[in-house]
Amino acid sequence: MTVLILSGVLALVIGGCACVFWAARGGPRWVRAVATATLAVGELLRLVDPLRSSNSKRGDT
Repeated sequence: MTVLILSGVLALVIGGCACVFWAARGGPRWVRAVATATLAVGELLRLVDPLRSSNSKRGDT
């Protein structure tokens, strides 16, 4: 069951990245909407975990 959920999440991430790539080249309206949502979720995740994002800016891992 866990593998199925993780596979679904991975498919959503790959699809979102593909939409961002396509929207940058002038895709249809729905692609731009999905790309905007994908970028907003990424920004939200960065704001939720400031410790991780601050470490990555300094180069610490």
